[in-house]
Amino acid sequence: MKMEIRGLEKLSFRERQVVALKETGYANSEVARRLRVSPSTVATLSRRARRKGYEVVLVIEGDALDIFDDEDELDHLDEEEGGEEP
Repeated sequence: MKMEIRGLEKLSFRERQVVALKETGYANSEVARRLRVSPSTVATLSRRARRKGYEVVLVIEGDALDIFDDEDELDHLDEEEGGEEP
């Protein structure tokens, strides 16, 4: 699984660092410790980044959630292409 953050070009370098750490589950205090800034600075950077707008997208490759069997996935792909194989 990959995480993609869309809209990073709108953010400063520090905002990008904060967003990446916070979106992977780190608390403000841990982000602050890692970046050697205060927790209030982390909160400010996070708030500014949210105002600028960004979107987090999870890219799940294959069947990482184990919800399809091979046959179901092939049938679904055929339907998307507009028909079944001859």
